[in-house]
Amino acid sequence: MPRDIDPKLFDQAVHTLQMLAVDTVEKAQSGHPGAPMGLAGIALAIWLRELRYDPKDPGWVDRDRFVLSCGHASSMLYGLLHLAGYDLPLSELKRFRQWKSRTPGHPEVHLTPGVETTTGPLGQGISNAVGMATSLKMLAARVAPHAPGLVAGRVFGICSDGDLMEGVSAEAASLAGHLGLDNLVFFYDDNRISIDGPTSLAFTEDVGRRFEAYGWHVLHTDGHDPAAVAAALAAAVAEPARPSLVVARTHIGCGSPNKQDTSKAHGEPLGPKEVALTKQALGWPEEPTFLVPDEVRALFAARAAEGAAERQAWCARRDAFLGRGGDAASLYEKLVDKSVPPNLLEELCQVAPAKDNATRVHSGVIEQRAAALVPSLVGGSADLAPSTKTLIADSPAVGPGAFGGRNFHFGVREHAMGSFVNGMALTEGFIPFGATFLVFADYMRPALRLAALSHLQSIFIYTHDSVYLGEDGPTHQPVEQLWSLRAIPGLDVFRPADALECAAAWTHALERRDGPTAIALSRQTVPNLARPAEFDPRHMLRGAYVLSEPDAAELQKTPVDAAGELHAVLIATGAEVGLAAAAAALLAKEEKRVRVVSAPCWDAFLREDQVYRDAVLPPGVRRAAIELGVSWPWRAWVGPGGLCLGHDDFGTSAPWEVIRDELGFTPTAVAERVRAWLAR
Repeated sequence: MPRDIDPKLFDQAVHTLQMLAVDTVEKAQSGHPGAPMGLAGIALAIWLRELRYDPKDPGWVDRDRFVLSCGHASSMLYGLLHLAGYDLPLSELKRFRQWKSRTPGHPEVHLTPGVETTTGPLGQGISNAVGMATSLKMLAARVAPHAPGLVAGRVFGICSDGDLMEGVSAEAASLAGHLGLDNLVFFYDDNRISIDGPTSLAFTEDVGRRFEAYGWHVLHTDGHDPAAVAAALAAAVAEPARPSLVVARTHIGCGSPNKQDTSKAHGEPLGPKEVALTKQALGWPEEPTFLVPDEVRALFAARAAEGAAERQAWCARRDAFLGRGGDAASLYEKLVDKSVPPNLLEELCQVAPAKDNATRVHSGVIEQRAAALVPSLVGGSADLAPSTKTLIADSPAVGPGAFGGRNFHFGVREHAMGSFVNGMALTEGFIPFGATFLVFADYMRPALRLAALSHLQSIFIYTHDSVYLGEDGPTHQPVEQLWSLRAIPGLDVFRPADALECAAAWTHALERRDGPTAIALSRQTVPNLARPAEFDPRHMLRGAYVLSEPDAAELQKTPVDAAGELHAVLIATGAEVGLAAAAAALLAKEEKRVRVVSAPCWDAFLREDQVYRDAVLPPGVRRAAIELGVSWPWRAWVGPGGLCLGHDDFGTSAPWEVIRDELGFTPTAVAERVRAWLAR
């Protein structure tokens, strides 16, 4: 596929991309011109020589992906997308970093056509790319025996020194080398400049040798020599067994007479005088700004036509494959569509064990049925599969050269696991999950935040969800994690109370297409909850619902009718729902009329209309919240005079039953505290 390009035309294209970036940043008076000026030649080599894309169909399933891990160089990416023919006109480049533009300060996948992942937090992009490349390998493993060549997508990218300083990239690169992802090619922008000054202030390692130790194919090149870059790119693409890293020596702010090779070129406009000097040095007209010569437009137009032809030929092969029918064709369609059966909740509820057990155990049982119904479901844990109960039965693990399985062994790499899962979610074929203990969600927070920002269908399974973890002690006992996760906009946190709610949690995660879901599960046994015979399981998907009323007569009334006779509503989540129900039963013997509300997903409940929310939590009725973690966020929901039963400190090392008793989270102790509160 490498293409011959006239050297003079290629140089003109490089200067076009450089000056588009400079003009973009200058007009905004904000941004990072230095990296785009240094990377333009490398980016163009990838886009014009190797990348398979069709700008008229940005979602082409078998396209190659381009990941700009150093997202601060976004002005270069926007210039590339404009030149390549994506729906990103010059008017959008002129609105760089402005309100409601499609050219934000760092690339956002859900916003700009052609952007493959949201980057900016350094290290995330290259780590996403590892997940993308693995996903493509897995899809190919399922399709290639029946339709050779139908899945040929590759992942190309550019990363910076900042990306490779971040620990997440080290975790992900190690995993990529272990898996032997020969469809992954990255250029490392070795410009030796950081914001503080030269990278030698803090970064003197031999990056190439480090990546060789990870198992990568490492090459070195002059990033400003088009022939050398093209040769390195071709060698990287030809590598048959390993991911490739091309260490490219570049100059930040390349072409700027006074700011090249200085930190001043990194994160601020060059300024009018330096822009004029730079254009003069490159032989580029000062006016007009945002200049794109006709020859360069024609070069990209020809490349777009080639991409369109490639896509059309691929579509013909795909249609022929699907037209033959059979199990393989059916599986391919289900994978690409990430199909979920319409009766998923009913199916999962049928296998939910109606007995007392830890919700991590219930979840593991339900996951097996979900995996049988949803072939796209894949995932793994950070060296904790026996504890998280997430291993998909009767399926091998993904490993070096073996991509047909559904289980991952991420090793102790929570940070990379989150980014890897997001990378898989960004590609067609799979609904991925990653699992670990809830306390270690802190290691994954950047990936969780980006999953929500990017509206990804990533699933995160967190077990050992409270101080009832027990003997391992406070280092492993989460208290603030539930509310810290709920604070992330767009991340739905589902904390099920029993097996039936676990079925609802998995249904929610698998049906939700517009954002990630975190499922928090208990280590300790919880009771199977009693529900009315006419209970509709779909209420669980609404985030909160009435689990029980004061007595059987109340169950015959609507929630609104019953509300006027209530003394209080107890709101609880997860393991504390059974506790709330037991305490309410004790209070009922004293003629205290208490409703119990289970709130497995507060995020979903807040999306319900006010009528439903008022029916569940009637205005004017006193509220108490019971959740074994930090309690202060609940104060907003119980209101003035409400009661919050939680634990506003770290835990301790002891058997969980001892912790329960010492903290006063028994039915008798909770009933006593509620009784005293009602008496005020």
